[in-house]
Amino acid sequence: MTQRLVLPSFLFGIGLAWSATAALAADPAPRFDPQRLSQIVKTVSGDDFEGRAPATPAEGKTVDYLVAQFKAAGLVPGGDLEGGKRGWTQSVPLVKTEFRGTPQITLQVGSQRDALVQGEQIAVRAALDGSTSVAIQQAPLVFVGYGVSAPERRWDDYKGVDLKGKIAVVLVNDPDFETGSGDFGGKAMTYYGRWTYKFEEAARRGALGVLIVHETAPAAYGWATVKNSNTATMFDIERDQPAAVHPKLEAWIQRDVAVDLLRRAGLDFEAQKKLAQTREFQPQVLKDASLSAEYAIDRQVIVSKNVVGRVEGRKHPGETVIYSAHWDHLGVGAPDAKGDRIYNGAVDNGTGLAALIEMGRAFANAPKKPERSVVFLAVTAEERGLLGSEYYGAKPLYPLAKTVAVINMDALSPEGPARNFSTSGSAASQLQDLLVAQAKGFDLAYATDPHPEAGHFFRSDHFSFAKRGVPALSFASGNDWVAGGLAAGEAASKAYTADRYHQPADEWQADWSFTGMAHDLPLLYRVGETLANSKRWPEWGAASEFGAVREASRSERR
Repeated sequence: MTQRLVLPSFLFGIGLAWSATAALAADPAPRFDPQRLSQIVKTVSGDDFEGRAPATPAEGKTVDYLVAQFKAAGLVPGGDLEGGKRGWTQSVPLVKTEFRGTPQITLQVGSQRDALVQGEQIAVRAALDGSTSVAIQQAPLVFVGYGVSAPERRWDDYKGVDLKGKIAVVLVNDPDFETGSGDFGGKAMTYYGRWTYKFEEAARRGALGVLIVHETAPAAYGWATVKNSNTATMFDIERDQPAAVHPKLEAWIQRDVAVDLLRRAGLDFEAQKKLAQTREFQPQVLKDASLSAEYAIDRQVIVSKNVVGRVEGRKHPGETVIYSAHWDHLGVGAPDAKGDRIYNGAVDNGTGLAALIEMGRAFANAPKKPERSVVFLAVTAEERGLLGSEYYGAKPLYPLAKTVAVINMDALSPEGPARNFSTSGSAASQLQDLLVAQAKGFDLAYATDPHPEAGHFFRSDHFSFAKRGVPALSFASGNDWVAGGLAAGEAASKAYTADRYHQPADEWQADWSFTGMAHDLPLLYRVGETLANSKRWPEWGAASEFGAVREASRSERR
């Protein structure tokens, strides 16, 4: 059900200032051509692009295509400085790891030893801690609930347990996902619920490894997604101390495996999970249980590319508004039931690339250049952990302190128009408020993220900027379709998640109209144009965890 539009009280101060600026723009928002959007998606998700995986021949083809499209759209290069001039790309050094052979994993409880099949009972990631081989012999297992240490919430699942030389078994999502209320926002996932946090926190505590228990509802995706995303080639940005954030063994296990493991160790899975939803939970060493693992790793550093176009501001070129979308997908992998091995990535994220290219065209061909610069950033390795945007955040081409905002576009609907729209997550910011206010002029109502439990705010490239203080959001297509209403929109979303997300079936469809994107993109244009022609700097909400780091750079924006 679409929620009623309610604007926070602090909106109106900025809303009036920015609406006055927008009123000066006599030109209507540009039209976006559905056929052009469709053709771009069809091209980049074609089999000849081989799923757009970084560090494969498909990367070169994808980068060349994007550069050509940016040039044709009228953008200028916005990437690394080359001989004093900007190029079209930003080099992104990445660590690439792959298995040599098949990982051998054995779970033992008492005298019973069971081999776990990679991709079936377990999904082990090729090590990112710097190892070139892993040899673990009967490492003890410790169930640590949700694996959360949150002092500000007076919450500690670890309670001083020594994890050195041990494997932590953790639940996915937050302690109050199932209860619907509590210290972690109820259904709305916090960063503590993300699998990336589970690995990082366990590494900080010296764990030898982590097994995340997969359950479809709290993970927000099925086992096929876990398998496809974690058993292939892995990437990370190059780090000085990779073991500080990566345990030696990082893996997911099927729920049934975890239930049986705890049963054989004398514990009831559901009872332990219920306890883990309280502060009283105590970590449990699994009696007579251990895990052994042996595998070799090929490790190399490769250089991938972000693709960057720009429209230079006519008055304040050093101040930047960024539109972003990731160009990569999963490449060629395990075949599906039909034998298809190419993970085409049409919706995810051919749609975002089409939006980015056409947004660049709209700004480059506007009657007047914006006062501030506008950057169009196609990032690499999002599917490997937001790595292209993470590298940009660590090594920005344009200062983050003077980056006004980031508008990210990821997996938009290629179907017909909706009456509403959403954003990934619900982090309060004046950027979000501006988007909501402007949407009224486009006959679009704002609906809060219909699935906050999925933690979408932490799953796309805007997060790499938000955690560094830059106001950022990721636009999400609406679920209240003009043709079919909420029932049709929600059914399509569920079908996509179950049958196509991160699977070879995410392919371009001839019956996609792209009229929904064509209707929504003028709104995103207007928001960026308003920011680019303003002297204002949007801020985070008063209680935001991102506000303090933004505030620290305030003096640089004077």
